[in-house]
Amino acid sequence: MQIPDDPYAFHPLVTRWFHQRIGDPTPIQKTAWPRIANGDHVLLTAPTGSGKTLAAFLCALDRLIRESHDGDGPRILYISPLKALNNDVRQNLIRPLAQIRRLFEAEGVPFPDIRVATRSGDTPANERRKMLRQPPQILITTPESLHLLLSSHGGLSVLTGIRVVILDEIHAVVATKRGSLLMSAVDRLVPLCGEFQRIALSATVKPIKVVADFVSGYRLEGDPSDPVYVQRPIRLCQSAETAGDRIAIRMPKAVTMKSGDVDLWNDLADHLRQSIAACRSTLVFTNSRRLCEKLTYLINAGRQTPIAYAHHGSLSRQLRLDVEQRLKRGELKAIIATASLELGIDIGTLDQVILVQSPPSVSSTIQRIGRSGHGVGSIAGPHSSPRTPLMGSLPRPWPRRY
Repeated sequence: MQIPDDPYAFHPLVTRWFHQRIGDPTPIQKTAWPRIANGDHVLLTAPTGSGKTLAAFLCALDRLIRESHDGDGPRILYISPLKALNNDVRQNLIRPLAQIRRLFEAEGVPFPDIRVATRSGDTPANERRKMLRQPPQILITTPESLHLLLSSHGGLSVLTGIRVVILDEIHAVVATKRGSLLMSAVDRLVPLCGEFQRIALSATVKPIKVVADFVSGYRLEGDPSDPVYVQRPIRLCQSAETAGDRIAIRMPKAVTMKSGDVDLWNDLADHLRQSIAACRSTLVFTNSRRLCEKLTYLINAGRQTPIAYAHHGSLSRQLRLDVEQRLKRGELKAIIATASLELGIDIGTLDQVILVQSPPSVSSTIQRIGRSGHGVGSIAGPHSSPRTPLMGSLPRPWPRRY
């Protein structure tokens, strides 16, 4: 049995898992799999919730399941700009790997030991040491942490077997110093590992050709004493799908009539408190940590039990994870967040996303709005019929977006 339209002949048991747990492939998966399986460098762009992550990972996982390892060490390197996104991706990989393992064991087929680990500023020292002693086959990290690994003997020793590099949310760094940091680190891997496959993912990226050239980079050909650098070819995989949104711009009437700063924010907090109370789950985005903490305090003021919790990069890893998981389980009414929850983190069902002030860019606006209606196949509408989403996230109901 193979995936419909035969975009790639996965291991039969991987194919069976896909059909049982996911269903039919999305258009972007059908487009991307043959090119990824062919070893092409790929820039994959599609709306939020269209299955990009699985499109990038499944071929690499299938190859990892089939191949015999010559020693330990990462074969798949996943890099994203956010530590919180890395933790989420790790959990969303462990779950399907366990499901596939059980399927293999039920059929009496050997399944390799595939370990997944994260390496970021949140990673405890004991886990970092364990990673060096027992390197994972899939390593999830950030641009900064990859540079640190490349600057140590221990890190260099485990980064010699990379075969696939997945660059997620590439739009978030491509025009910044972090983008230069990222691609310089990726190119430093080439002398260690040889040439490897590059797969970049984004829901919002323009101009696409410029970003594609940025991702592919240049390959050294000929004698190093007389170097010639040639642009690596890269394939563009674009989805024709569009995501439906319902957007409204609202301002409390009291805000327009007040001139004092304190009154303005109190009025806004009252408006947000009412909006949060009317829904099961709400995600509110702010543009700064200071405003995030301020609104959280004002919304919860005078309440014995908080209804909103703050989420930003200055909070501890455990506190951020706890807030994410509690909202996902339906135990929280709202999170007030900075860009720490902007990218593709799975935080479960959302009724509405509220943007306080204008985000810093159009792409940031699209990403924040996309936190609602994020499941594969979810359509923002009163009669949506979402399919089973990637790796266990929940389909979103009709979202209210402000």
